[in-house]
Amino acid sequence: MDTPTSLDDGFHEGERAMQTRVGMRERMSEIGSRVIRGYMPEQHRQFFTQLPFLIAGTVDAAGQPWASVLAGPAGFITSPDPQQLAVQALPLACDPLAETLMPGAPIGLLGLEPHTRRRNRMNGVVEQLDSQGFSVRVSQSFGNCPQYIQAREPEFVGSRGDAPSALERMGQLDNVAKELIREADTFYIATAHPAARAHAGGVPQGPQRAQGVDVSHRGGKPGFVRVDGSGTLTVPDFFGNFFFNTLGNLLVEPRAGLLFIDFASGDLLQVSVRGEIIWGGSELASFEGAERLLRFAVTGVRRMPATLPLRWGPASMSPVLERTGAWV
Repeated sequence: MDTPTSLDDGFHEGERAMQTRVGMRERMSEIGSRVIRGYMPEQHRQFFTQLPFLIAGTVDAAGQPWASVLAGPAGFITSPDPQQLAVQALPLACDPLAETLMPGAPIGLLGLEPHTRRRNRMNGVVEQLDSQGFSVRVSQSFGNCPQYIQAREPEFVGSRGDAPSALERMGQLDNVAKELIREADTFYIATAHPAARAHAGGVPQGPQRAQGVDVSHRGGKPGFVRVDGSGTLTVPDFFGNFFFNTLGNLLVEPRAGLLFIDFASGDLLQVSVRGEIIWGGSELASFEGAERLLRFAVTGVRRMPATLPLRWGPASMSPVLERTGAWV
């Protein structure tokens, strides 16, 4: 019987259930231990050092996952050794990451270089935290393919000490938030295995895979996130690498945290949701190229205007998107 701490192929029971459903379980069992490492290879270590931003996924004391972003001049991330990543940046006090970031807490990290379409994932545990930043001990390191990434180059335009003009909290999406989401070609999603709640804020016991905190990228043509009249979000899930880190977590814990970035203004929109997987039906058929849908009921919204000290140039859409439809 699978347990959340099983490490034989790097996948937990939710991910395995997804792989079984699509007929890829045997194949992923064969390759999982080869592509998911307990350390960062040299190219991954070097990759993180050249990034001006880092996406982080954590879970709060109530079990709600949150997706956050940290930024700094290239070099603010270093790797002292293959099992450690050091980040010289801290979240703003109004970001949920300010509360969830503590020694012993599980964390998922995504390094993304949009203009080259490179991305690497690292899941681990916060090891140290001080007034300058924090370090993470690696439990899983793996690369991701460049599919669905829009090529746009970031420019660092401020200091890490810049504070947002305001924090706006809402129970649901307002019209401004809906418009940002409808125009988005990219967002980030944090999910977590239920075990993450038990370990958040404490020293985890046993194999680190038990934490199950993950943060991932989603991309599509503008309009690929559909917002209905009630504010519910529907997103196509395209062909991927069959790891099913996000969907596997959603099977066992439906809560997730979404992050939308306004690349022109630096506005951040963090949305807490409850998700479900849609496997068929007429709505799925209306999303050309989608293999299934993700539907998210919004439970909370946090908006931080002009917060991120990065601005991006025009986007070059991923060529993979040519085989998907338009849904605006």
